[in-house]
Amino acid sequence: MGYSRPSEPGSGVRGAVRVRRVLVAVLVLNVGVAAAKLVWGIVTGSVAMQADGFHSFFDAASNVVGLIGVSLAARPADRDHPYGHGKYEAYASAAIGGMLVFAAYRVGSSAVAQLTGAAQVPRVDGVSFAVMIVTLLINIGVTTWEQREARLLGSEVLAADASHTRSDIIVSLGVIVSLGLVKAGLSVADPIVALLVAGAIAWAAWKVFLRASATLSDSARIPTDDIAEVAYSVPGVLGCHHIRTRGSEAAVCVDLHVQVNETLSVAEGHRIAEEVERAIAKRFPKVSDVIAHLEPFDRYQADKTAEEKSTCGG
Repeated sequence: MGYSRPSEPGSGVRGAVRVRRVLVAVLVLNVGVAAAKLVWGIVTGSVAMQADGFHSFFDAASNVVGLIGVSLAARPADRDHPYGHGKYEAYASAAIGGMLVFAAYRVGSSAVAQLTGAAQVPRVDGVSFAVMIVTLLINIGVTTWEQREARLLGSEVLAADASHTRSDIIVSLGVIVSLGLVKAGLSVADPIVALLVAGAIAWAAWKVFLRASATLSDSARIPTDDIAEVAYSVPGVLGCHHIRTRGSEAAVCVDLHVQVNETLSVAEGHRIAEEVERAIAKRFPKVSDVIAHLEPFDRYQADKTAEEKSTCGG
């Protein structure tokens, strides 16, 4: 037995194509934003702007990693990968998390260099503020768009990349504040703000790693009580146990043991189990595959269900 949610031909491919289009568009914008901040940072000698520019280039690099991961994840299931290649997207998001860690290190090390007097105080002018504000607005728009697309497509790599771009917003805000304070004569504000920004980036990296880990470690995606509630709602189901869920946020796999009256025919028992599979897939749109193992509800099986009563909702 087993139930896989039917989909339109090519729907998975179209989803991957849409994710790639988003990443390509964001890549182009990130390169433009990074170039603007880096060039003007070099012209004015602003270490903070240069660091922000390098951080934006890391955003662009994460887009490239994401494109590679999505292309690999879109491959259909084969003999060596019977469950498909979906986890490659989680690997890609983990790589983006690694880039966030590196970005935090670069920003933090630049801040320490300024605190120890190893870097010059940035020269602040009107163009510096204009560049930072314009690029900030672009990043806000990019992050909002990516987050919306990530929710619509259930894409981990887009969600991770949006977190990366959101960290660039934090960096830019920190740089703008520090430039204002430096212009007011408080030069030490620049490295202090940069250190706070480095901490915020590291936190964003941690959240990306947690999201990727949930998929790669096959963490439970749906509470067992919720699955059991649907199973018990199907007429003929007397018990259930050994409920397991795994997969990505957008494609969850479920398997469970369903117990029916031992006097039923094999055909009738299978009909009930298949109805359970369809009911679960209907109740949880993110479920892509369900397997219900049929068992007779005898004394031995009844004891199994009793042992898991607290987690099966029985």
